[in-house]
Amino acid sequence: MSVAPARSLARRARLHRREGLPPGPPLPSALQAVAWARRPLAFLERCRRRYGDVFTLRVGNAGTWVILADPEDVRLVFTADHASLGVGIANSILGPLLGPRSVMLLEEPEHVRRRRLMLPHFHGERMAAYGPMMAEVTRRQLRGWPLREPLELWPRMQEITLEAIMRVVFGELETPRMRRLHARLRELTNWMNDPRRLTLLAAAGPRWLAGNTGYRELMGPVEDAVLEEVRERQRRPPDEQDGDVASMLAHARYEDGSPMTEQDLRDELVTLLTDGPTSALLCWAFERLLRHPAKYERLRSEVRAGEGEEYLEAVCKETTRLCPAAPIVVRRLLQPMRLGGHAIPAGATVAPCVHLVHRREDLYPKPTRFLPERFLDQPAGTYTWIPFGGGVRRCLAAPYAQLLMRTVIRTIIDELELSLVEPRSERPRRSAITFVPHRHGLVLAGARLPRTPRAGQERGGAAPTSGAGARDGSADYVVRRPVSTA
Repeated sequence: MSVAPARSLARRARLHRREGLPPGPPLPSALQAVAWARRPLAFLERCRRRYGDVFTLRVGNAGTWVILADPEDVRLVFTADHASLGVGIANSILGPLLGPRSVMLLEEPEHVRRRRLMLPHFHGERMAAYGPMMAEVTRRQLRGWPLREPLELWPRMQEITLEAIMRVVFGELETPRMRRLHARLRELTNWMNDPRRLTLLAAAGPRWLAGNTGYRELMGPVEDAVLEEVRERQRRPPDEQDGDVASMLAHARYEDGSPMTEQDLRDELVTLLTDGPTSALLCWAFERLLRHPAKYERLRSEVRAGEGEEYLEAVCKETTRLCPAAPIVVRRLLQPMRLGGHAIPAGATVAPCVHLVHRREDLYPKPTRFLPERFLDQPAGTYTWIPFGGGVRRCLAAPYAQLLMRTVIRTIIDELELSLVEPRSERPRRSAITFVPHRHGLVLAGARLPRTPRAGQERGGAAPTSGAGARDGSADYVVRRPVSTA
């Protein structure tokens, strides 16, 4: 190494110490942004091996993050007083998509006020009513799947999750306006998921997205259509409303009697309609199950025998552990906090790392293995299983996402026979706001055949091979290591 680069690295190390931040990669922030944009999961794992459970990343326009991989530090952040943490600034990269008035980006006390308006549609009796609708949407979509030829699960899971959430938000969809909105949402999603644009967004930051002509041309009609639906509901008396989320929010009132503004309504409804993570999780569930035939057969036997949902629940939890929708949760410190033995100053962004916590061997033995049974033996921990975040800001739609996963998986298994096209595991590839299998969950679908146990074999016994070359337990979910970046 020449003298100049060595001096540059030493200066950056001194900067970490002077700012009171934990150690981290000495690379320039622009290069760290490239590593984050191209291979974020492998980048996190390499840094954890080198620096331990607390380290600092400088990710270009996204800023400086203190990554936390110890559950005790995660607990301290998730249970901190509202006055000591902010969220909107730290999550600003989501601003152009979700909008500054989304419940995900609101600071306290507005966050709690808005959350109270939203919660009734994602808990209790309302949730119970969504199950049959989700199953019917899935069955209708399955009728259009090609049989006995390779198909990608991810775009088909996107169709299921989009139709389901649109029915929750708007109710009736068989109208020209709803069909147009559905088409515009698909166009926007496809545009956002282009790998080149994702790299630009990570490198250039949210201002690039907000000012991009192509993005505005696609988002504008979506915003107009959403607000048109809200205004139509506002013109109707409250007692003539349907039970959809748009109707509820159109007439919602805060404690002081004030209504939600149009910006509030736009941001909340667009946030709900950009449901990328659930479709990815469903795709990963089958990507993992089909590479572990005995586990797939155990789940199939449970589903088709109507023997409860214990193993199905475990499969969903293990999928979200191994393939979480988001690798980190970010918060901005408004007051100093001691984390991982470091006095982190106010103004720093701290990031509980879902990906690294979920891969701790002391919490999850053989952490890269797909083992749903681990959640049969012990319940998921509050600060060790965190796919939906935690604390008062835990994703309010988490019960909806979990119900949708269970319902879609159960319905597909009950209706179709799936098998592998390629036995090798699929790698995680970045999409707009989550990670998807790089071959998009490539499978073969066949019509369900009546199954009768072979002589001497009880239900749930020896499993058939779910794909050529598949052996149970042979396919770990491992992130490939990148070129050295830490």
